[in-house]
Amino acid sequence: MPADRSDPPRLDGSGRSQPLAARMRPRTLDEVAGQQHVIGPGRLLRRAIEADQLSSIILYGPPGTGKTTLARVIANTTRAHFIAINAVLAGVKDLREAIKEAGRHAEEHGRRTILFVDEVHRWNKAQQDALLPWVEAGTVTLIGATTENPYFEVIKPLVSRSRIFQLLALDAGDLRALVRRALEDAERGYGRLQVDLRPEALDHLVDVAAGDARSVLNALQLAVETTDPAGGPIVVDLAVAEESIQRRAVLYDKDGDAHYDTISAFIKSVRGSDPDAALYWLARMVYAGEDPRFLFRRMLILAAEDVGLADPHAVGVVAGCAQAFDYVGMPEGRFHLAEATLYLATAAKSNSALGFFDALNAVGKEATGEVPAHLRDASRDAEGFGHGAGYAYPHAFRDHWVAQRYLPAALTGRVFYQPSAMGYEGELALQVARRREEQLAAMLDDDGLDDDGLDDDGLDDGPGEVLTSAGSRVADERERWLARVAGGRPTAVAAIRDRVLDGARVRRHHVVLDLAMGTGLLTWELLRRAPEGGVYALAPSADRLALARQMIEAVPAGERPALLAGGLDRLGELLAEAGAASVRFDAAVGRGALARLDDPEAALSGLRSAMMPGARLSIAETDGASFPALTELFPLPAARGALAERIARVQQSIAGGAAPAPERMRAMLEAAGFAEVAVEGERLHTDLRISPAWIDRLLGTERRAGPLAQALRRELAPDDMAALRAAATAAVGRAVAWPRLVIYARATASNSSS
Repeated sequence: MPADRSDPPRLDGSGRSQPLAARMRPRTLDEVAGQQHVIGPGRLLRRAIEADQLSSIILYGPPGTGKTTLARVIANTTRAHFIAINAVLAGVKDLREAIKEAGRHAEEHGRRTILFVDEVHRWNKAQQDALLPWVEAGTVTLIGATTENPYFEVIKPLVSRSRIFQLLALDAGDLRALVRRALEDAERGYGRLQVDLRPEALDHLVDVAAGDARSVLNALQLAVETTDPAGGPIVVDLAVAEESIQRRAVLYDKDGDAHYDTISAFIKSVRGSDPDAALYWLARMVYAGEDPRFLFRRMLILAAEDVGLADPHAVGVVAGCAQAFDYVGMPEGRFHLAEATLYLATAAKSNSALGFFDALNAVGKEATGEVPAHLRDASRDAEGFGHGAGYAYPHAFRDHWVAQRYLPAALTGRVFYQPSAMGYEGELALQVARRREEQLAAMLDDDGLDDDGLDDDGLDDGPGEVLTSAGSRVADERERWLARVAGGRPTAVAAIRDRVLDGARVRRHHVVLDLAMGTGLLTWELLRRAPEGGVYALAPSADRLALARQMIEAVPAGERPALLAGGLDRLGELLAEAGAASVRFDAAVGRGALARLDDPEAALSGLRSAMMPGARLSIAETDGASFPALTELFPLPAARGALAERIARVQQSIAGGAAPAPERMRAMLEAAGFAEVAVEGERLHTDLRISPAWIDRLLGTERRAGPLAQALRRELAPDDMAALRAAATAAVGRAVAWPRLVIYARATASNSSS
C-alpha cells in the first residue's frame, strides 16, 4: 500500500469524518472531472500513466482543479512505490527519509519510487536544491503540485528536468457533474439521503465556486448537513446556497502571477492597438497600487520596441508624460498615465528596432570581417595602406546620398533592418528598397565584370588594402546582394508550413494528425506546438515510412510521433491496429495528402469521423494544372509549331490527376461533412535557374522518369523528344519564375456523425 504522509488520520474506519471533497476524490482517470486537455484519450499524460512510464512532472493550476487527485490516481495505478509529502508540513529531514525509503525499495525489490510533493512551491530554494540530485539520478520520479507559476516559484533545474502540465479551472458542466455524483453516491456522498437541490441553488453554487471543485463540494456539504429535513427531504434552495458559499475577492499580488499577467495583458493590448482594453488593464493596476514609475518604464520600452519609427514622436510623448507625472504626482498624475497609454495604443506600430538584436547576434556568432578599406580612418594610414581611398562623400552628391558598400565583405547581403509599412516608417520603406537596388547596381558596375560574370582573374578584389590581396567570387557576392534586395523573405516551403499550421490553431495539449508525413515538414513543428498533447503521422508509402522511421530515431522515445503505416483512406483501420481506436483528433493538417488518393472524398469523410466536434482541418494542395507550359520554358523553333501543340496536349492530359481546383476542393470538403469551409488559391513563383540536373528531373532519364516524362515518351517520337531536350539544354543558365497554384483549405469537423 502506498505510503502517504499528507493525510490527517481518520476518526473512524468508514472515513465519514472526512470532508465531502476528500470522500468524493476520484480513484481512476475516468472519474476525474475536466482536464481532458491533459488526460483525455491519446494525451501524453494519460498514455504515460496507463503505461506506468511516468517521468518527473509538475502539475500547475488554481486550487480545486485536481492536482492532488491526479497524484492519488497515479498512486492507485502505478506498480512503483509511492510516497506523498506536503511541503507545508515537511522539510529536508522528511525528504531524506523518503529518499532512504526509495533507495531501500530499489535495492530490495527493484521498484522505482514516485515522490509526490504537494505545494512544492512552499519549499525554499535550499529545500528544492536538496531534492534535485535525487531527481537527476533517477532515485525518485517527482510529481510536484503547485498553485503558483512554476517558472517563478520552482528552481530552474527542477523545472528543466520536469514536464509542466497546467490544469485549468473546471467549467460549469464539470462542477454540475461533480454535484450530481455526490448526491447519487450512497457510499461516499449523500445517495442515502433525500436531497432536493433546487436548480437556482445549483446555479449559484457553480457560479460562485468559479471552477473550484473543492469549493463547490464544501458548499454542498455545508448546505446539506446544516439544513433540517423537518421530516421530509433536505431542501437546498437559493437562500441556503447563498449562506453556504460566499464570493471571493479578486486579488492583485504585485509580486506574483497577477502582477506579471496583468502587465502582460496591458502591453499586449497597447501593442494590439486596443485603447479600451489598455485603459482597463491600466486601471486595474493603478487601483491595486502598482508603482506608476514601473508603468512608465514599461511604456518607454514599448514606445521604442512596438511603435518605433512608425511614430518617432512616441518616445518623446511618453517621456514627457513621465516627467509631468514627477512634477504633478498622484492623483492628478493619472491623467498623464492615461495620455501616454492612449497615445501608444492609437499610434502606428513597428518593431523594426528588433533588427539591432539580429546585428548583435551576428557580431557574437558570425565572422564579422574587417572594416572595408574605403571606410577606414584616412588620417593615419592613407599613404601607406590606402585607407580611405575610394570613399565617396555623400554630401557631395545630389540628395546627399551615393551608392557604395558599407558592410564588411563577410556580411555582404545581410539584412538587419526591415522597415514596416506603417506611419512615418512606411514612407521610408520604398526609399530603403530602392537604395538597396541602386547599391547592387553600383557594385556590379564598379567591379568591371566580363560577360561571364567574373573579372579577368575570376576574383572580386573589391576595395581592399593596397598591400594585400583577398576577396571572394563575385558570383557569391552577387547572390548575397540579391538576397538582401529581396528582403530576406521566407522560402515558399516554410511559408506553406506556417500557413497550414496557423490555420489549424494547434494548442499545446492538442492531439493532432499529420495526413502525410513525407519529410516531416509539418510533423516536427507539430511536436513543438503540441508538447503536452500527441502527434500522429500517416506515412502513406513504403519509402515515406522508411524515411519517417529513420528520422524519429533522433527523437526521445517518449516524445516521438505515433507513426501509422498507410494513407488517409485507411485511417480507421490504422488507428485500430495501433490500439488507438478511441483517439479523436483536435486538429488535422496536411501538405499534398490528397493528390494520390483514389477517392479523396471518402477518405476525408473517414477523417471527419475521427475528429472531435469543432476540430480544425488545414491542408495545402498543389494544383497540377498550374504547371507552366514547357514551350514557354524552352522555346522551340517556329518550324516545330506542331510539336509545341502536341506537348501542350500531353500536359493537359496529365493535369486531370492532380489535386482539385479550389471550387472542387470546397465541394469535396462539404460533401465529406465538414463545415465552415474556407478555400483560397495562392500563385507562387519560385525563382530558379535552369540546369542540366533540373532538366533531367523534369524530363526524366532512362533510370528515372516521372509522370510527365512517361507521358511525353508515349506521345512523342524519339526525334521530337530529342528536339525538346535540345531546346531545354539551350536554356541552361537562364533564370525563370516557376509558377504554382497552391490551394489552402480550412474547415471544421461538424457535430454530425453521419
